Amino acid sequence: MPSRIVIADDHPLFRTALGHAVGAAWPDAEKIEASSAAEARAAVEVGADCLLLDLHMEDSHGLSALMDFRQDFPAVPVVIVSASETPHVYSAAAQLGASAFIPKSASLDNMREALVAVRDGDSWFPEGEGEVDEDLARIASLTPAQRRILDQMRAGLLNKQIAYELDISEATVKAHITAIFRKLNVISRTQAAMLSAKLDVDQLDANAGPG
Repeated sequence: MPSRIVIADDHPLFRTALGHAVGAAWPDAEKIEASSAAEARAAVEVGADCLLLDLHMEDSHGLSALMDFRQDFPAVPVVIVSASETPHVYSAAAQLGASAFIPKSASLDNMREALVAVRDGDSWFPEGEGEVDEDLARIASLTPAQRRILDQMRAGLLNKQIAYELDISEATVKAHITAIFRKLNVISRTQAAMLSAKLDVDQLDANAGPG
């Protein structure tokens, strides 16, 4: 059977460019295009040998989308495609399980090189990868349910509101928050929200500063 490659990006022209790179790495591949994380998820659920994932689609929330796909489809390599081009972002993507990171400014040859590496079971990241971030390691230790609650906390919702949104009891929310605080080594909702901001690619770019 031919390989099945899912290309998730909300810009049609860039999906086309990625499609050319995919064709160079997997000449006989079936290429499935998606313009949102939801469409990508539906496609991967049918089956995929690789997912190319843009981090800036309307319904994808930075590196949270990467974590969700790695959690739910651990056998599917995820190649991040992003206009964010700082070592902090490269490092965060690698740390959270991406197999490769392709900057949108990359040449077609570099895109093909990255995809061939992933096809062959290797990883590929631009030069200048940053250091391991212990906070990201703590965030990665959270369960999907805990990450959802952390997202709601970051949005400023109270326990009662979180319980309503997720259709669980308030006692369950409190138990999850206790576990979240312990795993993140924080003592307040504010501290937890500040750590979760590290999944925001724009925030990582800003923190990288000039240079």
